[in-house]
Amino acid sequence: MSMKIYIQSAAAISPQKTFGQVPFLTEPVTYSGNRLQVVEPDYKNLIDAKLLRRMSRIIKMGVSTATACLQEAGENDPGAIVTGTAYGCLEDTGVFLTETIQRNEELPPPTAFIQSTHNTVGAQIALMLKCHHYNNTFVHNGFSFESALLDSVMLLKEKEAHNVLAGSADELTDNSYTILSRLGLYKRNPFSNIDLFSSRSKGTIAGEGSAFFLLTGEQKPGAYAELCGMTTFYKPKSKIEVEQRIISFLAEHSIGVNDIDLIVTGKNGDARQDLIYEQLGQTIFSGKQTIHFKDLCGEYPTASSFALWLAANILKTGSVPAVTGYKGSTENKLKRILVYNHYQHSYHSLLLVSAVE
Repeated sequence: MSMKIYIQSAAAISPQKTFGQVPFLTEPVTYSGNRLQVVEPDYKNLIDAKLLRRMSRIIKMGVSTATACLQEAGENDPGAIVTGTAYGCLEDTGVFLTETIQRNEELPPPTAFIQSTHNTVGAQIALMLKCHHYNNTFVHNGFSFESALLDSVMLLKEKEAHNVLAGSADELTDNSYTILSRLGLYKRNPFSNIDLFSSRSKGTIAGEGSAFFLLTGEQKPGAYAELCGMTTFYKPKSKIEVEQRIISFLAEHSIGVNDIDLIVTGKNGDARQDLIYEQLGQTIFSGKQTIHFKDLCGEYPTASSFALWLAANILKTGSVPAVTGYKGSTENKLKRILVYNHYQHSYHSLLLVSAVE
């Protein structure tokens, strides 16, 4: 899909120091174990105290990220709000289910259920802003954020909105971590997230986070980057199909792999899932500068939003954080970045981002 969309502002709450006026990943946060939790800011600076008391953790994360994104752009009334989440409000869901069991399925209090729905984050943002425009939430597992991006682009292309606040939020709770661990998603032995790629074993590291972007169809001063294109594909049958998808995607934008200055991959430390990235590194990505990000934010269905935040900031600042594994020269200005991520082998996505001329 071809597009001319600009990222006017961006904000992220993640397991790293990424929120607010902070250095760009120069002070990486290290964790021992196989679970990363977001570095939470002082929410009182962004959300009214009366509202704050009623909000669960993911709502605080999402609303604060969205608010900061709009403040940076000087926007109070976005033309649309589009959110992606795979898990929704897990904390409130857990509270509701627990109380339902404790009350023998009789008369459970409705508040936790009302706040457990997946569109709660988008709704809370709209309520705070008094925004009555288009508001939609996508719950498409590993494509949740990409679906939100696609909807946002179509809104701008069809001139249904002058700008769109698009983003994602997913949280990790004790219950969800236990369940996903039993499914074999995470490594069994504790270790540091910085050493994620040193062990070729099964499983990855659990993560969570929220990222929001203000997308516009017109270039304005201060824009981070241009979102040139995106595509998704489901359960490719082989490495050859993945290569063909990537080559075809770039060809749609009249470029080839050699025109890409930096590749951001979703490598997550799981030997099985990282195999495709390693294979591409020996074929079409051979000799290209490649960086990673999931040792910083962990693995979760909407982690690609953190990758987009990372790519946009690299293009805006002109620097690549050393913690990402970058070994290239900082003298050469990066013009195009390709983000290739997959979740659980099934949900594959490509994002093409370029510097604003």
